[in-house]
Amino acid sequence: MQVTANDQLSYAATLARCYVQADADAVRDDVTRVLSELSALPPQPGYFTETFCEKARFFHPKNGARVDAMRNRIAALSLPPDVEAVCLVSLMEAADRVDSTTGVQMAYLKQWAARAHNDLSLRMPDVLPGRGEALQLDALDAVQTRDVDVAYLDPPYNQHRYLGNYHIWETLVRWDAPATYGVAQKRVDCRERHTPFNSRKQIHEALRDLIRATRAKHLVVSFSNEGFVTRDELSELLAERGHVAVVATPMKRYVGAQIGQHDPSGKRVGTVSHLHNKEYLFIASPERGAVDSAVAALRAGEYAEGSRDTLHSSVESR
Repeated sequence: MQVTANDQLSYAATLARCYVQADADAVRDDVTRVLSELSALPPQPGYFTETFCEKARFFHPKNGARVDAMRNRIAALSLPPDVEAVCLVSLMEAADRVDSTTGVQMAYLKQWAARAHNDLSLRMPDVLPGRGEALQLDALDAVQTRDVDVAYLDPPYNQHRYLGNYHIWETLVRWDAPATYGVAQKRVDCRERHTPFNSRKQIHEALRDLIRATRAKHLVVSFSNEGFVTRDELSELLAERGHVAVVATPMKRYVGAQIGQHDPSGKRVGTVSHLHNKEYLFIASPERGAVDSAVAALRAGEYAEGSRDTLHSSVESR
């Protein structure tokens, strides 16, 4: 089985190079050696520390200085692409374990999170044996590069952009010291890099074009009831591919919704409209049996764990 992953953002493409493209047996020794070297480096405050630990408070300065030192060394080593990707993911995940956020990088906590005081520690990522492929293309270009048995599409649902939510990882991977703006010190290109999937006016046409262009026999699409396109609208778009089923699973909303809204002094203000949403998996195929089998597998698997009694699925012939 050959697996290919694609994402246009640099940090996400790097994750794919680590967990899909890299072969554990081929990179393990080199990565182990590099991680040992990185772990022994003394702190070296630089752009990362100044931007994300002093101007903003996403990480404790002691850990920011270590990130600076390690990332500069990775850049200087000119490593093979797969080895570099695994090392970058190790650093990204290490920083994630000592951050001071509620999950996304739109804001940081007013007081340091307890984990932010821990020392940054590199670990070997759980790279799989065997080699896949990672692309970094526009989605519409990527789906036309080859014929595949199954394509899984996970587009943005609404106005929330992954670049803004995880801008620090984009900077950590690119290591381009961009100009920043706002309290969160976002990259200035967060204002410039847009996708039609984040536009209420453009997403319907973008999804239609993507679905039509995908060279796959079976198609699986992830979406949400908080998206700009309704369940029925997306089902109609997918009906061109044959039989369509939808598996809906209730999920807790992002942790920020659980915490609520607060003013600068920390006082809770306003109310949160709802604490749960529905995640949809759409399955489309010319083969009715393939759709039914996929729905049965999802109902029996981890996707439905803890919420099987509230799953809703339907199979439609168009």
